[in-house]
Amino acid sequence: MSNRLTATMIDQAAERLRPVVRRTALEPNERLSGLLGGQVLLKREDAQVCRSYKVRGAFNLIASLTEEERRRGVVCASAGNHGQGVAFACARLGISGRVYVPSTTPRQKRERIAALGGDRVEIVVGGGTYDEASAAAHADSEAGGAVYVHPFDDVRTMAGQGTVGLEILEQCGQAPGTVVVPVGGGGLISGVAVWLREHSPGTRLIGAEPAGAASMRAALDHGGPVALPELDTFVDGAAVGTVGDSTFPLVKDLVDEIVAVDEGAVCTEMLDLYQTDGIIAEPAGALAGAAAREVLAYGPEGPVVCVVSGGNNDVSRYNEVLERSLVHIGLRHYFLVTFPQRPGALRHFLDEVLGEGQDIIAFEYIKKNNRETGPALVGIELERAGDLESLLARMKASPLTVERIPPGSPLFTFIL
Repeated sequence: MSNRLTATMIDQAAERLRPVVRRTALEPNERLSGLLGGQVLLKREDAQVCRSYKVRGAFNLIASLTEEERRRGVVCASAGNHGQGVAFACARLGISGRVYVPSTTPRQKRERIAALGGDRVEIVVGGGTYDEASAAAHADSEAGGAVYVHPFDDVRTMAGQGTVGLEILEQCGQAPGTVVVPVGGGGLISGVAVWLREHSPGTRLIGAEPAGAASMRAALDHGGPVALPELDTFVDGAAVGTVGDSTFPLVKDLVDEIVAVDEGAVCTEMLDLYQTDGIIAEPAGALAGAAAREVLAYGPEGPVVCVVSGGNNDVSRYNEVLERSLVHIGLRHYFLVTFPQRPGALRHFLDEVLGEGQDIIAFEYIKKNNRETGPALVGIELERAGDLESLLARMKASPLTVERIPPGSPLFTFIL
């Protein structure tokens, strides 16, 4: 088996997957088209079997195994979506498997893995990050002989995921001007890149990765895959600490640009997808759309295609999604306010500092040993982002001691 992905491998994967996966819609999106000033199309992999493109790569790899390999069973590591694809393939092909997940994997995704795999699949929690779960799964494979099903760094996985690009070109009717693809370990964008460069070389290809897990950008800067020192796992479907040895050179050679997208921008796009378009996207599924609206000026001839990579979102996360979005768009701010311990101090703050349409959404008052003063954590929501400047001016003019907590500061992480 070649270690370098080819368009022929993707074509073969498409034939293998045709009876199994859905040919998901490529549909116009009026909201993003209006924001970018030109046609934007969404590739709806959130409507795929298992609600993610990951089933394409997982099934293609497992279906390619020899009879002897199938008897040994399979093992994988996953933040959720790849595990669902593996579970689906195991149940469909009658193969036993174990899925290692990090503790950060949403409950909804764990439950779906169990439902899809039935008695064919066992779920094992292996550490706090994807990379720790991957290490545990590799150790299992080496000890017991089960075949390791890599979520991105295997040409069979990459070939299956590359069928997304094949479908985009078949459905688009013309060469897309730009295709925006979410990036975690690099499997999807590698497959799409190989197909596009073979069949639509003029299409601009952009990879979008979360700012808190920008492992592909780090690899490009370093000259090869390198482990991130810190990892924000909020965009769990794309939170990979180290990109693949096989995916990296393809991205380096074939992808035009890799952009990092703030998690708050991802949350804003998630909410707009839901509230305006009626699309339930997980954080990774909103990466491409968020990148398009944040960094892409509509310029090239032909439509912009954004891949909505998955829709396995846990509804219990929406409070955090809303919070991150409001902070990102400048409507929610936090402060440490020191109030004198005398009557009327809080009333002064409410009457003289807060303006029209500005509400306190969080207030935690803590009286310390100092009898004269007491600090409070105060969260304020604005009606318009532009009102912040006048609010800060009133705070400065007041007799209160006020310290703003900027997003991204270590203290801010305790709020979220």
